[in-house]
Amino acid sequence: MTRFWWIRHAPVPHLSDRIYGNTDPDCDTSDRPAFEALARRLPGDAVWAVTSLKRTVQTAEAIGSAGYVLPEPIVEADLGEQNFGDLHGVLHSENAASRSDPFVGFWDIHPHERAAGGESLVDVRNRVEPAIERLLDSHTGRDVVCITHGGPIRCALAIALGIEMTNAVAFSVRNLSLTQIESVPDASPDGPRWRVRAVGELIE
Repeated sequence: MTRFWWIRHAPVPHLSDRIYGNTDPDCDTSDRPAFEALARRLPGDAVWAVTSLKRTVQTAEAIGSAGYVLPEPIVEADLGEQNFGDLHGVLHSENAASRSDPFVGFWDIHPHERAAGGESLVDVRNRVEPAIERLLDSHTGRDVVCITHGGPIRCALAIALGIEMTNAVAFSVRNLSLTQIESVPDASPDGPRWRVRAVGELIE
């Protein structure tokens, strides 16, 4: 059994009212009790993966500082957040007011649409899936902790459940929450391949 422990990075409060996507701001790692709780909850001797954005590295380091013996993480850029292109820096409220699609309040753009200079959430899924397969092939039978972002975690859930991204945006994935899925090595080829054990769980 290969278990994936997905953690959304720590919050970015100075940009909480704006779309920041795959830009690279610092996150806030001051909530020591939250990191201590994660350090207790996550399995020891796990493989760790972060993205190329520093807020995931900062989150991993904060869990390490809170008591987890942190290995050298793999940097997996394909698990990075969605590129929102020209929407970066726009207020969420202004963006919502300009839209007429049915996903207002769930995601910053229709999951099938690309902002100018950006990518769609479906594009994100199309790069997240092979990244998961690479980690699965290289670390079969291990626990894999992935410190990543809200979009890619929703993509991982969509892949596990075989659902469309238009449905997956309904998952709540808060900062520092845990989402856990595990592969089922003896699964029937006609049945599910993944088991979902937790979605957006805040650890105390």
